[in-house]
Amino acid sequence: MSNNFEDKIRSYSTAPFDARFPNTNQTRNCFQNYLDFHRCSKALSAKNQDTAPCEWFQKVYKSLCPNSWVTKWDEQVDNGNFAGRI
Repeated sequence: MSNNFEDKIRSYSTAPFDARFPNTNQTRNCFQNYLDFHRCSKALSAKNQDTAPCEWFQKVYKSLCPNSWVTKWDEQVDNGNFAGRI
């Protein structure tokens, strides 16, 4: 992994602008980054690769999503009844 990418993750403060979600309501952005994190982790783990690049998605969804949503989604993922496709 390049140092430039790792430096960006370390210096991360809040979610940057995402052109896919230009509106003020960031609910879809939150949910999409949650899905992207889990998809990325699953894909890289299946290939026995380092999942460090996935940390970007995790930091973004943790800054955008309310903690209660993340807790609820994590429980649903653990129970196998999460609505999204991971």
